[in-house]
This record gives sequence, C-alpha cells and structure tokens, in this order.
Amino acid sequence: MPPRSRSSAPAAPRPPSPADVLGRVTLVTGKEEFLNERTVVGVRAAVRKHDAEAEFSDAAAADLTMATLGEMAAPSLFSTTRCVVVRALENLPEESVAGLLEYAAAPAEDVALVLVHGGGQKGTGTLAKLRKVASVTEVKSAELKAHELPRFVAAEVRSAGGSIDEEAAEVLVQAVGNDLRSLAAAADQLVSDFTGRRIGTAEVGRYFGGRAEATSFAVADHAFFGRQARALEELRWALDTGTAAVLVTSAFASSARGLARFVSAPRGMREADLAREVGVPPWKLRTLRDQSRGWDDQALRDAIRAVARADSEVKGAGGDVAYSLERLVLTIAGLRGR
Repeated sequence: MPPRSRSSAPAAPRPPSPADVLGRVTLVTGKEEFLNERTVVGVRAAVRKHDAEAEFSDAAAADLTMATLGEMAAPSLFSTTRCVVVRALENLPEESVAGLLEYAAAPAEDVALVLVHGGGQKGTGTLAKLRKVASVTEVKSAELKAHELPRFVAAEVRSAGGSIDEEAAEVLVQAVGNDLRSLAAAADQLVSDFTGRRIGTAEVGRYFGGRAEATSFAVADHAFFGRQARALEELRWALDTGTAAVLVTSAFASSARGLARFVSAPRGMREADLAREVGVPPWKLRTLRDQSRGWDDQALRDAIRAVARADSEVKGAGGDVAYSLERLVLTIAGLRGR
C-alpha cells in the first residue's frame, strides 16, 4: 500500500480517527507552525478517544536515538497506548536515521508516532525516505498565500459550525492580518457570539472594524469610489484612533494596483481566471468593476503618482502627515470621473 498524504490548508481537514494514527507514523511537514501544531493536537485527540489512559510524550529530534524512541514507545504499567511526538525532524542526527526508518517500516500497533519537520531544505533526504514507507501518512501544511486567507477563514467558521459571507471573510483578514492563529481565534469568536446567524461584514465590523488595516482600506475604498466626504470622515477617525499613516498609504497603493490590473486585464476572461490575473479574491471583482467605471488610464497614472508622493511624505519627506493624507483623499476622489 502506498504512503498516504493530505494537505492541512486552506480547508480544515477532517479530524483523524484512531485507526488513522495508531500503528502508523504521521509525518507533519511545512512552515506553517500553527497548522503543524493543529495536526499534532488532532493526533493526540484521536489517541485519547481510543484510550483515555494513553500516555503522551514529546522529544526533540536532535536528542533522538533508537534507545530513547524505544523507551517512549514501550508500554508502561498503566497503559499500552502511547503517542510520541518528535519535533524539529530536520535536526535528526544522521546516525539515528536508519533506526527511525526501521521503526517506521514496522510501527508498534498501539503507538502513534508523530514526526514534525519545520520546512526548509535541511533533512529533506530523511523526508524522501519516509515518504516511501507505506505506514507513513504525510500531512503538508503549505504556507498560505494572501488570496487563500479568506478561504482559510471560511473553513474555520464552517468547522466551528457557522457560515460567513465571502466579503466578510476578506474584511476579517484585512482587520486581523495574516497570522493564522489570530484568524482562527477571530473566526471562533464570531461563531460563538453569532450562533445561528450567517456572519456578514456588519458582524465582523462590530468586533474588528476598529483594526488599523480594515480602517485604512475603508478610507481607500471610499476615495476610489469618489466618496470624498465619507473618505475624509473615515480618515479622521482612523488618525484619531492611532492608525499609522503608512498603513493608509499602503492601502491606497494596494487599491490603485488592483484597480490598474483590473482595468488592463484582457476582456472576456472567466471570473476565476480574472481574479487570478488581478490577484484578488473573486468577490473583490464586484468592487473593482464598480470602481473602474469612473477611471481611465490617465487618471490611474495620476492616482499612482499621488499615492507615491503621499507615501514619501508620511515616511519623512514631508511635514504635516495629516495634511498629506487629506490631500491624497481629495486628489483620488477628485480623479474619479474626471
């Protein structure tokens, strides 16, 4: 039987069963520490479900020998079921590789062995050998790209028993940032506090609307729609609540790039292909399509220059940061439909 492999992102995988982990080796690979740890927790939960008296142990691969592995995997007076987690597999001593492969080829029936490799090139030879062993299941936690984060949020919400709009998931990412642990915690909080309700932008805004990144994008969105008064209102509120000026110019730069890519994209593309071409989630195309109706190539070039000027000023080339940002808002809003 060939070795098994599955991915742990962006969609949340089904929890492993005792049969998936006992008498087998779970190989966890990738740089996403949060997803790696979630896999470890899932294996432990499966073992505990099988035997509430099971014993658990952790070890660093750098200290692993066949003797120590044998001790951790051996049954005790209290339980024959064990879960052994070996971390930082990339640091496994060369002299221990053969012994580990020998164990992996014939793992103990009541033992769940988890090997965690933190990514990178170190130790890839050992990984290649383990992947050929039939009793090894690999769980890959690939680093998520920015456009995958809203799907990660949606998967987290679903796994917690809730549902969320695409736009709300994107707003949550803008508000919380790219840290998966923080996004997972935010998703769990929203499901808990809005039980039985589909989560939309209003619900996200109630808890996270004051986050700097979300506020900055709100200013930029209103400005590129030509909503001068609303953009200025959002800007003043953002500055009053301590939002860094560089976050505002960064949001304007991101909006300008997205709009420019949308306007210059080939006509007649499928929505999914267009989203990939522009580099945004599919739902964002609706916003860009509406915004683009008031923009032409020259106006976009002027907008990009205005953003670059404001960014330079807030980073030290100018004096009054608030004035620079207000002028940016007025310039961008005035360029739409010019």
